[in-house]
Amino acid sequence: MITVQNLRKDYLVRKGLLARKTYKTVVNEVSFHIEKGKTLALVGESGSGKSTVGLMLLGLLAPTAGEITFAGQPLLGGGSMAERRTLRRAMQVVFQDPFASLNARMTVRETLTEGMTVHAIGANAKEREERAASLLTEVGLPPAALDRYPHEFSGGQRQRIAIARALSVGPQFIVLDEPTSALDVSVQSQVLNLLRKLQRENGLTYLFITHNLAVVEYLADEVCVMERGQIVERGTVDGIFDTPQQEYTRRLLRSIPSLDPDARRLTTTV
Repeated sequence: MITVQNLRKDYLVRKGLLARKTYKTVVNEVSFHIEKGKTLALVGESGSGKSTVGLMLLGLLAPTAGEITFAGQPLLGGGSMAERRTLRRAMQVVFQDPFASLNARMTVRETLTEGMTVHAIGANAKEREERAASLLTEVGLPPAALDRYPHEFSGGQRQRIAIARALSVGPQFIVLDEPTSALDVSVQSQVLNLLRKLQRENGLTYLFITHNLAVVEYLADEVCVMERGQIVERGTVDGIFDTPQQEYTRRLLRSIPSLDPDARRLTTTV
Protein backbone atom coordinates (compact mmCIF):
# COMPACT_ATOMS: atom_id res chain seq x y z
CA MET A 1 0.00 0.00 0.00
CA ILE A 2 2.55 2.63 1.10
CA THR A 3 6.34 2.47 0.95
CA VAL A 4 8.83 4.95 2.41
CA GLN A 5 12.48 4.78 1.37
CA ASN A 6 15.39 6.70 2.88
CA LEU A 7 13.22 9.61 4.01
CA ARG A 8 15.16 12.56 5.43
CA LYS A 9 14.28 16.01 6.72
CA ASP A 10 16.86 18.69 7.48
CA TYR A 11 16.23 22.13 8.94
CA LEU A 12 18.51 25.12 8.42
CA VAL A 13 19.93 26.35 11.71
CA ARG A 14 21.64 29.75 12.08
CA LYS A 15 23.25 31.07 15.23
CA GLY A 16 24.01 34.79 14.91
CA LEU A 17 23.94 37.04 11.85
CA LEU A 18 27.37 36.00 10.58
CA ALA A 19 27.17 32.34 11.49
CA ARG A 20 27.72 29.74 8.82
CA LYS A 21 24.78 27.69 7.63
CA THR A 22 24.32 24.45 9.51
CA TYR A 23 21.59 21.86 9.26
CA LYS A 24 19.78 19.81 11.87
CA THR A 25 18.52 16.42 10.72
CA VAL A 26 15.22 15.55 12.40
CA VAL A 27 14.39 12.51 10.24
CA ASN A 28 17.32 10.42 9.05
CA GLU A 29 17.08 7.66 6.42
CA VAL A 30 13.69 6.31 7.54
CA SER A 31 12.30 3.39 5.53
CA PHE A 32 9.23 1.19 6.03
CA HIS A 33 6.34 -0.48 4.21
CA ILE A 34 2.70 -0.88 5.27
CA GLU A 35 0.56 -3.56 3.67
CA LYS A 36 -3.04 -2.81 2.72
CA GLY A 37 -5.40 -3.25 5.66
CA LYS A 38 -2.59 -3.30 8.23
CA THR A 39 -1.39 -0.91 10.93
CA LEU A 40 2.19 0.21 11.48
CA ALA A 41 2.86 1.94 14.79
CA LEU A 42 5.58 4.59 14.71
CA VAL A 43 6.61 4.97 18.34
CA GLY A 44 8.97 7.35 20.08
CA GLU A 45 9.33 10.10 22.64
CA SER A 46 8.68 13.77 21.87
CA GLY A 47 11.30 15.02 19.41
CA SER A 48 11.97 11.59 17.92
CA GLY A 49 10.77 12.72 14.47
CA LYS A 50 7.71 10.48 14.26
CA SER A 51 5.16 13.24 13.62
CA THR A 52 7.47 14.83 11.04
CA VAL A 53 7.35 11.54 9.11
CA GLY A 54 3.55 11.66 9.15
CA LEU A 55 3.48 15.23 7.86
CA MET A 56 5.79 14.32 4.98
CA LEU A 57 3.62 11.35 4.02
CA LEU A 58 0.58 13.63 3.87
CA GLY A 59 2.36 16.22 1.73
CA LEU A 60 2.13 18.83 4.50
CA LEU A 61 5.93 19.03 4.78
CA ALA A 62 8.49 18.63 2.01
CA PRO A 63 11.23 16.06 2.67
CA THR A 64 14.87 16.88 2.05
CA ALA A 65 15.42 13.49 0.42
CA GLY A 66 13.79 10.11 0.00
CA GLU A 67 10.90 8.48 -1.82
CA ILE A 68 7.27 7.82 -0.90
CA THR A 69 5.01 5.63 -3.02
CA PHE A 70 1.31 5.01 -2.44
CA ALA A 71 -0.41 2.15 -4.26
CA GLY A 72 2.55 2.10 -6.63
CA GLN A 73 2.33 5.83 -7.41
CA PRO A 74 5.09 8.29 -6.40
CA LEU A 75 3.90 11.05 -4.08
CA LEU A 76 6.87 13.38 -4.39
CA GLY A 77 6.64 15.37 -7.63
CA GLY A 78 5.40 14.22 -10.99
CA GLY A 79 1.85 13.45 -12.05
CA SER A 80 -0.91 15.82 -13.05
CA MET A 81 -2.81 17.97 -10.58
CA ALA A 82 -5.82 15.65 -10.94
CA GLU A 83 -3.67 12.60 -10.18
CA ARG A 84 -2.17 14.25 -7.11
CA ARG A 85 -5.62 15.27 -5.88
CA THR A 86 -6.87 11.70 -6.26
CA LEU A 87 -3.90 10.38 -4.30
CA ARG A 88 -4.33 12.99 -1.56
CA ARG A 89 -8.03 12.21 -1.24
CA ALA A 90 -7.04 8.61 -0.53
CA MET A 91 -4.82 9.76 2.37
CA GLN A 92 -6.33 11.44 5.44
CA VAL A 93 -5.27 12.30 8.99
CA VAL A 94 -6.67 12.32 12.53
CA PHE A 95 -4.71 14.65 14.82
CA GLN A 96 -4.09 14.53 18.56
CA ASP A 97 -6.33 17.37 19.71
CA PRO A 98 -9.81 17.14 18.20
CA PHE A 99 -10.85 20.55 19.55
CA ALA A 100 -7.92 22.27 17.82
CA SER A 101 -8.39 20.34 14.57
CA LEU A 102 -12.12 21.11 14.27
CA ASN A 103 -13.29 24.57 13.20
CA ALA A 104 -15.19 25.98 16.18
CA ARG A 105 -17.37 28.10 13.87
CA MET A 106 -18.55 25.19 11.74
CA THR A 107 -21.37 22.80 12.59
CA VAL A 108 -20.72 19.08 12.37
CA ARG A 109 -22.77 19.09 9.16
CA GLU A 110 -20.45 21.67 7.58
CA THR A 111 -17.35 19.89 8.85
CA LEU A 112 -18.34 16.54 7.37
CA THR A 113 -19.64 17.84 4.03
CA GLU A 114 -16.77 20.25 3.32
CA GLY A 115 -14.41 17.58 1.98
CA MET A 116 -17.21 15.90 0.03
CA THR A 117 -17.93 19.19 -1.74
CA VAL A 118 -14.26 19.77 -2.59
CA HIS A 119 -13.90 16.27 -4.05
CA ALA A 120 -17.35 16.26 -5.72
CA ILE A 121 -18.65 13.37 -3.63
CA GLY A 122 -22.42 13.06 -3.85
CA ALA A 123 -24.69 14.38 -6.60
CA ASN A 124 -26.09 17.19 -4.46
CA ALA A 125 -26.24 18.67 -0.97
CA LYS A 126 -28.96 16.24 0.11
CA GLU A 127 -26.81 13.21 -0.74
CA ARG A 128 -23.84 14.70 1.09
CA GLU A 129 -25.97 15.38 4.14
CA GLU A 130 -27.26 11.80 4.11
CA ARG A 131 -23.69 10.54 3.93
CA ALA A 132 -22.71 12.82 6.83
CA ALA A 133 -25.54 11.41 8.96
CA SER A 134 -24.47 7.87 8.06
CA LEU A 135 -20.87 8.65 9.04
CA LEU A 136 -21.98 9.87 12.46
CA THR A 137 -23.84 6.62 13.02
CA GLU A 138 -20.75 4.71 11.89
CA VAL A 139 -18.61 6.40 14.56
CA GLY A 140 -21.21 5.98 17.29
CA LEU A 141 -22.90 9.40 17.34
CA PRO A 142 -26.56 10.27 16.60
CA PRO A 143 -27.44 12.03 13.31
CA ALA A 144 -28.99 14.80 15.43
CA ALA A 145 -25.42 15.92 16.20
CA LEU A 146 -25.15 17.38 12.67
CA ASP A 147 -26.42 20.79 13.78
CA ARG A 148 -24.20 21.12 16.83
CA TYR A 149 -20.81 22.79 17.27
CA PRO A 150 -17.53 21.26 18.54
CA HIS A 151 -17.72 22.94 21.97
CA GLU A 152 -20.96 21.06 22.68
CA PHE A 153 -19.19 17.68 22.71
CA SER A 154 -16.82 15.84 25.04
CA GLY A 155 -13.23 15.15 23.99
CA GLY A 156 -14.03 11.59 22.98
CA GLN A 157 -17.05 12.70 20.95
CA ARG A 158 -15.00 15.37 19.19
CA GLN A 159 -12.42 12.77 18.23
CA ARG A 160 -15.21 10.62 16.78
CA ILE A 161 -16.25 13.61 14.67
CA ALA A 162 -12.64 14.06 13.53
CA ILE A 163 -12.56 10.38 12.53
CA ALA A 164 -15.85 10.79 10.64
CA ARG A 165 -14.37 13.79 8.81
CA ALA A 166 -11.36 11.70 7.75
CA LEU A 167 -13.73 9.00 6.47
CA SER A 168 -15.96 11.46 4.61
CA VAL A 169 -13.88 11.41 1.40
CA GLY A 170 -13.48 7.62 1.31
CA PRO A 171 -9.76 7.27 2.11
CA GLN A 172 -7.68 4.12 1.89
CA PHE A 173 -4.90 5.26 4.24
CA ILE A 174 -5.13 7.30 7.46
CA VAL A 175 -2.34 8.82 9.53
CA LEU A 176 -3.37 8.64 13.20
CA ASP A 177 -1.15 11.19 14.94
CA GLU A 178 -1.48 10.58 18.70
CA PRO A 179 -5.27 10.17 18.29
CA THR A 180 -5.92 9.11 21.89
CA SER A 181 -3.24 10.88 23.95
CA ALA A 182 -5.48 13.86 24.81
CA LEU A 183 -8.29 11.58 26.05
CA ASP A 184 -9.06 9.93 29.38
CA VAL A 185 -7.90 6.32 29.64
CA SER A 186 -11.45 4.94 29.60
CA VAL A 187 -12.23 6.92 26.44
CA GLN A 188 -8.94 5.90 24.81
CA SER A 189 -9.95 2.25 24.68
CA GLN A 190 -13.34 3.17 23.17
CA VAL A 191 -11.70 5.20 20.39
CA LEU A 192 -9.13 2.47 19.72
CA ASN A 193 -11.88 -0.14 19.45
CA LEU A 194 -13.73 2.16 17.04
CA LEU A 195 -10.61 2.57 14.87
CA ARG A 196 -10.12 -1.18 14.80
CA LYS A 197 -13.77 -1.75 13.82
CA LEU A 198 -13.58 0.84 11.04
CA GLN A 199 -10.38 -0.71 9.72
CA ARG A 200 -11.96 -4.14 9.60
CA GLU A 201 -15.16 -2.91 7.92
CA ASN A 202 -13.53 -0.55 5.40
CA GLY A 203 -10.18 -2.22 4.69
CA LEU A 204 -8.28 0.83 5.94
CA THR A 205 -4.52 1.07 6.29
CA TYR A 206 -3.14 3.02 9.27
CA LEU A 207 0.09 4.72 10.26
CA PHE A 208 -0.38 5.00 14.04
CA ILE A 209 1.95 7.63 15.53
CA THR A 210 2.25 7.52 19.32
CA HIS A 211 4.60 7.95 22.26
CA ASN A 212 2.58 5.42 24.24
CA LEU A 213 3.44 1.76 23.71
CA ALA A 214 0.54 0.80 25.98
CA VAL A 215 -1.96 1.54 23.20
CA VAL A 216 0.04 -0.16 20.43
CA GLU A 217 -1.13 -3.70 21.28
CA TYR A 218 -4.74 -2.65 20.73
CA LEU A 219 -4.26 -1.66 17.11
CA ALA A 220 -0.88 -2.32 15.51
CA ASP A 221 0.43 -5.25 13.48
CA GLU A 222 4.02 -4.01 13.30
CA VAL A 223 6.06 -1.46 15.22
CA CYS A 224 8.91 0.88 14.32
CA VAL A 225 10.62 2.56 17.28
CA MET A 226 12.14 5.98 16.56
CA GLU A 227 14.85 7.76 18.50
CA ARG A 228 16.50 11.01 17.40
CA GLY A 229 15.15 10.81 13.89
CA GLN A 230 16.10 7.21 13.19
CA ILE A 231 14.32 3.86 13.39
CA VAL A 232 16.30 1.99 16.04
CA GLU A 233 14.12 -1.11 16.25
CA ARG A 234 11.33 -2.70 14.24
CA GLY A 235 9.29 -5.87 14.42
CA THR A 236 5.91 -7.41 15.11
CA VAL A 237 3.97 -6.31 18.17
CA ASP A 238 4.71 -9.64 19.87
CA GLY A 239 8.40 -9.35 19.07
CA ILE A 240 8.73 -5.79 20.36
CA PHE A 241 6.77 -6.46 23.55
CA ASP A 242 8.23 -9.87 24.38
CA THR A 243 11.86 -9.54 23.28
CA PRO A 244 12.83 -5.89 22.77
CA GLN A 245 16.42 -5.58 21.60
CA GLN A 246 17.19 -1.93 22.37
CA GLU A 247 17.45 -0.34 25.80
CA TYR A 248 15.47 2.64 24.48
CA THR A 249 12.57 0.32 23.62
CA ARG A 250 12.79 -1.41 27.00
CA ARG A 251 12.68 1.98 28.71
CA LEU A 252 9.54 2.94 26.80
CA LEU A 253 7.90 -0.33 27.79
CA ARG A 254 8.80 0.08 31.46
CA SER A 255 7.63 3.66 31.73
CA ILE A 256 4.16 3.43 30.18
CA PRO A 257 1.24 2.01 32.19
CA SER A 258 -1.01 -0.38 30.29
CA LEU A 259 -4.66 0.26 29.46
CA ASP A 260 -5.32 -3.40 30.24
CA PRO A 261 -4.30 -4.56 33.73
CA ASP A 262 -3.81 -8.09 32.38
CA ALA A 263 -1.64 -6.96 29.45
CA ARG A 264 2.00 -7.98 29.18
CA ARG A 265 4.55 -5.83 30.94
CA LEU A 266 8.30 -5.95 30.50
CA THR A 267 9.98 -7.47 33.54
CA THR A 268 13.48 -6.57 34.59
CA THR A 269 16.05 -9.21 35.34
CA VAL A 270 18.58 -8.95 38.11
